[in-house]
Parts: sequence; structure tokens; C-alpha cells
Amino acid sequence: MTINTVTHINLRGDARSALEFYHSVFGGALAVVTYTDAHSVQDPGEADQVMWGEVTSGKGFHIMAYDVPASRPWEQGVGSYFVSVRGNDADEIAAYWDALSAEATVVVPLAPAEWSPLYGMLTDQFGVTWVLDIAADYNAA
Repeated sequence: MTINTVTHINLRGDARSALEFYHSVFGGALAVVTYTDAHSVQDPGEADQVMWGEVTSGKGFHIMAYDVPASRPWEQGVGSYFVSVRGNDADEIAAYWDALSAEATVVVPLAPAEWSPLYGMLTDQFGVTWVLDIAADYNAA
């Protein structure tokens, strides 16, 4: 299995603009999934904000971003990124999760999610927040 680590930035209401800007700088492909698209709206005022987005280029640039919902704490420049580990083998992702979770605070338990066969988030003993998941093709239909 191959895994990839990607910087995942956390914004509040600016993720689409940030992703569009990075896309204009680095080119490549832009993908944006709103809370509405993912059937995960908790606040109607945030329905069109970015739940998951990324820019990838053939030259190796890859960044992900999302809009932190108002129901979660957020302060600009504080906790402004995650490290995302994506793969396609559930056993391998679960093994990484088990190892990283030692002395960690689990934010979202590793489990199936509507958008991924396996997804979880934790903050490790050093204060780094990790998102681990299985890459899944997104179908907006």
C-alpha cells in the first residue's frame, strides 16, 4: 500500500478562497466538497462552506483545506493545520491509528464515515492533530 501525507489547513469561511488562490498559483486540479454536498450540514449558514477541498498538481503540490464549523473552537493561526494520512488499506491505516493514539486525545474515533470507508482524527502527545482515512472517490451525484 502507498500512503500520502498532506498538509491540511483549517480556516473559517475562507477555505474556498484559499483553495482557489493556491490553484491559481500552482495549477493542477481543484476539488471542493461543501457541507451540503456531503449531507453534513449542522448550521444552515455554513451549508455552502468547504467540508473538504484540495488542490493537487502533477508537479507534486498537494494541499487540503476546510472551513472549521462555528460549533468547534477556532482561532486564526492557532491549530491552523492537520497532517492528513490517506491510504487504501484499512488494516494499515488502523495500525497507524493504533500507534499514534498512544497518549493521544481522540477527536473523532476511527470508524466509517459518510464520505470515507474509514476516518478518524486525533491530537497526539505532542499537540499535532492527525487525520487518517481511506481515500474514496467522490461522486457529487
